[in-house]
Amino acid sequence: MNAAFAETGLDWTFVAMEVPEGRASGALEEMRALGLGGLSVTMPHKAAVASGVDDLTPVAAALGAVNCVAPDGDRLVGHNTDGAGFLDGLRHDAGFDVAGRRAVVLGAGGAARAVVHALGLAGAVEVAVANRTAERAVTAAELAGAAGRALEPSSLREAVAGADLVVNATPVGMAGSGAGHPVDPDLVANGAVVVDLIYHPAETVWLAALRGRGIEAHNGLSMLVFQAAHAFTLWTGLEAPVAAMDAAARAVLARR
Repeated sequence: MNAAFAETGLDWTFVAMEVPEGRASGALEEMRALGLGGLSVTMPHKAAVASGVDDLTPVAAALGAVNCVAPDGDRLVGHNTDGAGFLDGLRHDAGFDVAGRRAVVLGAGGAARAVVHALGLAGAVEVAVANRTAERAVTAAELAGAAGRALEPSSLREAVAGADLVVNATPVGMAGSGAGHPVDPDLVANGAVVVDLIYHPAETVWLAALRGRGIEAHNGLSMLVFQAAHAFTLWTGLEAPVAAMDAAARAVLARR
């Protein structure tokens, strides 16, 4: 964000504020009192902020989660830019249009739910959700509307093999979580596109295995950058300098 402000010549500063769990409402009141231009919201506060703002966009209301707060006069509006950021990143990285395509999403947490919802809105013909807890898979799949379905463990292999897009929204492969494959990379069809929402490390062992097979596979950095780009525009009214934001994110990750 600070790279974006510098690139556009705005005298704005983005800072991190540590907010204890259960104190999200206090952070929103401080936003009002200080006249802040916007807030980004991370876990574990996304649901609490959704309950505490004055208004929600339809997407944020459907997800029950807010990752961006923007003032509208005296009112605070809760947005969720994760799904839009995912779709923008997918178009940027792979030139991929989800309309009429079949997708499999691994996981049913917050990021997975945002992706499932976005895929449904964008016209995917099928959005199949796999999760260790069946009830959570069902709830997440419902966010895709008529296109959504929850996968039974016995149907996962067939669904992945028939998918045009496979998305890992689980922590498997994340730095500190140990190496592993969220699903057998050999199941992914030739010609399919894969996105692993993990971006640290930049290449998980799963991505490496997929790329070794010649599968087009991308990490989650573009989703991170583009969801932030949407927030930047909501706050400032300006087009986000995505290239500068991407370069700044890559520079930080390279030092980790």
